[in-house]
Amino acid sequence: MTPDDARFDAVFVGGGPRAVATVVRLVDRLRDAGESQPVRVAIIDAVEIAAGATWRTDQPAEYLNNTTVAATTIHPDDSTRMTGPAAPGPSLADWISEIEAAGAHPFASWVAEEAQGLRPADFPTRRLQGVYYRDRLDAAIASGLAEVTEVLGSVVDLVTAGDLRRVLLADGSVYSAPSLVLAQGMVQALPTLEEQALQRAASDHGLTYIAPGMPAEQPWDLVFPNADVGRGDTVLVRGLGANFFDVVGHLSRQWGGRFERVDGDAFGRLRYVASGREPKLVAGSRRGFPYRSKPDGDAVPAPFEPRYTTREWFDELGEREGLSLQHDVFPTLAAEFAYAHLSALERWAPDALEPGWSERLDAASGLLEVESVLEKHVLDERYRWLVDELRRPTRGEHVGQERWRELVRRHVEDELGSMTQPSRHPRAAVNRVMSMVRGSVSKLAVVGALSGDSAVHDLHGWFDGDALFMASGPPSSRTREVLALIEAGVIELIGPETKVEFDEEERLFRLSSPVSGRRELARTLVETRMSKGKVPGTSDPLLRSLLETGRARIHTIEGVPTASLDTTLADIDEAVSHGFNLVDADGNPDRRVIVLGIPAGSTQPGSAIGATPGKSSPLLAGADIAAKQILAARRDRG
Repeated sequence: MTPDDARFDAVFVGGGPRAVATVVRLVDRLRDAGESQPVRVAIIDAVEIAAGATWRTDQPAEYLNNTTVAATTIHPDDSTRMTGPAAPGPSLADWISEIEAAGAHPFASWVAEEAQGLRPADFPTRRLQGVYYRDRLDAAIASGLAEVTEVLGSVVDLVTAGDLRRVLLADGSVYSAPSLVLAQGMVQALPTLEEQALQRAASDHGLTYIAPGMPAEQPWDLVFPNADVGRGDTVLVRGLGANFFDVVGHLSRQWGGRFERVDGDAFGRLRYVASGREPKLVAGSRRGFPYRSKPDGDAVPAPFEPRYTTREWFDELGEREGLSLQHDVFPTLAAEFAYAHLSALERWAPDALEPGWSERLDAASGLLEVESVLEKHVLDERYRWLVDELRRPTRGEHVGQERWRELVRRHVEDELGSMTQPSRHPRAAVNRVMSMVRGSVSKLAVVGALSGDSAVHDLHGWFDGDALFMASGPPSSRTREVLALIEAGVIELIGPETKVEFDEEERLFRLSSPVSGRRELARTLVETRMSKGKVPGTSDPLLRSLLETGRARIHTIEGVPTASLDTTLADIDEAVSHGFNLVDADGNPDRRVIVLGIPAGSTQPGSAIGATPGKSSPLLAGADIAAKQILAARRDRG
């Protein structure tokens, strides 16, 4: 293809669900307007068109989605605020029902096999959801209103040529259009200096190091290269987030053991029956505990009725400026966490609670007084915690190995209870609060209520991570397996504030926790961490080129840099033909370049979250905004 070829109306860099959603919105808008001329687009992705990297269809079936069948769609209904037409279409649940009825699917035999018996409350495999996205793109193409050229490749640069934007691929090919949509999704990071040093140590001393990255793209055969698999060898693991559960789910299938239900256990506890081929996974992270689990898909959580963090309270905060999340906002959030915990505890274990807590909590002013209520009114140490311990067990204080083992046992019991009975369990109630308030807290930064320093260092620095830890965890089925492996001794949680080093004297990797006082040495170190879509330091060649040449810049809040690309904001107004457009180093927007989702997360809160039927979706609203601009640019060119 030559640089002069401009037969496309839009080029997409990144071919995952945001690209698919935008093509679907283009078709919806054309159909609603009665237009018959198809929109012509090119979609470029380095991994797979429609599924992208996260939902790639060639990944193992052990990698599960962390939302249920019922919680996914690519079609917006009237719950999403947008100017284009609402156009509900088959949700993931509808699509699975259609496959079940047909008994087959042309993509692969495993599609119908996995769809069989899946309930709306179940967590599907990621690859099955990838096929759903592929089918929805195919349906848009089949409408006759979208002509799609699919390109597998890596975009390395962007060239402006009048009203065209040309992208250059690593193989030298060029694709041009009057509209360019950057929809890369979860971009990855270049190796840090620490990671480079660990990789050198592995190379120099014959060790195995698995660097951070997407689980489906990792060389797991290097960890267990032979038929004996682990044979009791120690494997060090850093990272206890979503990737950790994927990795454990995948690797445990190679060991030959099995999970069995414990008869009579009210919380669905599993027992792991070992094969003798298991390694010992010694795992740690900053918090020391894995992400909190999602409830069982068919378990109904308690309704959230805010006592302190009401809509009126958030609206009042949104009218202010220069707020500190830590000092002006979090104490009230902490009171909400405490109220949820104590009111649930009153029902769960009434003897563990001293009366009068509600009045004291209502009168509490500031975090210390909230924590005083928790400390004085919870009589049973089993249920007592301070707010800071939600994200830092022991608050960083040394507790020793025996006390840490007690905390791990408590974690296991809390997880089993909160997964099974989310409407009653105290821990589930706290997680529920976080899931309900996190979006409103993020909006305080977008409307300018938080100071720049607080938005970057508090909201993006620790609160977002806390929200993921508490309210965006893995499927309960996978958590039960991890808990069973912990109780079987196959997984050992080493403790918080985990440090990773290369031990020069022993010529081995070392994992240690100053909180538990434990350290472990091993020949293999596995990183189960990801970069979380942070743009500074990204390995994405196009974004790096744009930043290095000043054609893009990092978004700042009152001069404090975030981890996202800077884009213009977007108005929900059909007369406004711009929004979410790339901003250069001098502050000039490029209205021909639209950025969707994760790389621009600080100006598009909630856009990283998948779309759910019946719920307003920033992802689908952004797709509609992009579709509007693409069609406007096409009309301008005649």
